[in-house]
Amino acid sequence: MKGKQSVQINIQKITDSKLSEMDDMVVVEEPLEISLEYSSSNGRIKKNIAITMRTPGNDEELAAGFLFTEGIIKSNKDIKAIRKTAIDENSLLVTLEEGTMPNLANAARNFYSTSSCGICGKTSIEAIQTISAFKTVNNNFCVTAAIIYNLPLLLQKQQNIFEDTGGIHAAALFDTDGKFLLLKEDVGRHNALDKVIGTCLLKNKLPMQNNILFLSGRAGFELIQKAAMAGISMVVAIGAPSSLAVELAQENNITLIGFLRKQRFNIYAGKQRICL
Repeated sequence: MKGKQSVQINIQKITDSKLSEMDDMVVVEEPLEISLEYSSSNGRIKKNIAITMRTPGNDEELAAGFLFTEGIIKSNKDIKAIRKTAIDENSLLVTLEEGTMPNLANAARNFYSTSSCGICGKTSIEAIQTISAFKTVNNNFCVTAAIIYNLPLLLQKQQNIFEDTGGIHAAALFDTDGKFLLLKEDVGRHNALDKVIGTCLLKNKLPMQNNILFLSGRAGFELIQKAAMAGISMVVAIGAPSSLAVELAQENNITLIGFLRKQRFNIYAGKQRICL
């Protein structure tokens, strides 16, 4: 299954109390080990940072986005190389530039984090208050409700794996006119967002303050934290935000929208960026 994002399996299906066999598509979930190599006063150090359960694809972007949104690195200039290890396709080594020291103090995690909840691995509540490299500015763009209404349809046209499996999360970028820019999918919602941010980081397109981030599911605290780290000013989610996500959005001047359904949505923070 190396490199595949979905696979076909044989299942048994019950309909009206009748059993039948059929083929079904399921999303692939595999572990990705992220390791760092950097210089120190004691010489070269290689350190395992995390294992995350993810859908294969865009692994380099995922690693870059993870390291950035966790505050371990400050910019793409900190990265010298990202490569798969020779012995394991599910292991990535990120080599930092000479003189670059990773900030591991506020990114302490248990070695394993699940795909459904990246924040579960945090060892203390203080560690999640990562300092953003890009403070969200008081930008004055305004997005019409009609543009917000149209985002799910635009995403649906792009989201191929979801159509096959129904079991994957999406994070997508749009400009303030509603034009589609970028989509990443993953079995873990935080991984999908790290892939988006990592893509922009490696292309030197941060901060993302004039973009709309669209999430196919809930808007939890960690997703808003990652958005704040990337300088994103507007987050739109199909699902519900958490109370902590709302608080963080308010503190960082992020427009946060949830429960987007056809011709309605809720504004939890930053209503000044919505034009009626």
